[in-house]
Amino acid sequence: MKLRSIIVDDSSMQRMAVVKLINNHPSLALVAEYSNAIEAKNGIKNNDIDLIFLDVEMPIITGFDLLESLDNRPQVILITGKPDYALKAFEYDVTDYLHKPITLARFDAAVKRALTKYEQINKVVEDEEHIFVKSNLKKRKVILNDIKWIEALGDYIKLVTDEANIVILSTMKSFEKQLPEDKFLRIHKSYIVNLERIEKFNSKNVEVDGKQIPLSRNKKTELAEALNNF
Repeated sequence: MKLRSIIVDDSSMQRMAVVKLINNHPSLALVAEYSNAIEAKNGIKNNDIDLIFLDVEMPIITGFDLLESLDNRPQVILITGKPDYALKAFEYDVTDYLHKPITLARFDAAVKRALTKYEQINKVVEDEEHIFVKSNLKKRKVILNDIKWIEALGDYIKLVTDEANIVILSTMKSFEKQLPEDKFLRIHKSYIVNLERIEKFNSKNVEVDGKQIPLSRNKKTELAEALNNF
């Protein structure tokens, strides 16, 4: 994974120094470099940017002015020659704050913070395993963790999720093949349950979100084993 990065600095010497650091870092990809905030703002609007290396002391429009003007702000590592901007920097929720001249160790530490923050922001999205189902002639994305149980309805099946009930044309058998075996179990000819959502069970039923779902006699051992492996 590489963070798509830009540098905004009116000093060409300083830009060259940071470009070199970015190009030598395995987790960064340089998208562009800008010498002023106006160019940078257009670049941020037209590109998918994860991280800005931003000089605070630029003429006309400062680094802080640029931050003020951005709607969806990527992560920011501020670069400055003056230590007295540190407090103001934290008001803008910047990831880190580098003093000129920038040392390699300090640069690497700042990038590490940005990577950790990026992973925290994106973890939720990556963790959400999903499938696509066809319902009412439309394709719908269904997050697997949102499915509470699946119920047979003749030629159709009903997916009971946190958001809604989704009815799709499918057999239980073919739909079961789309689901990860370690998370879902068919506990009855008419029911598949999300193991994570089971609140309690006895020899006849499992309870999911307050609803009693029948448990087949021949599935009891399989259910107990599956829940033990969780």
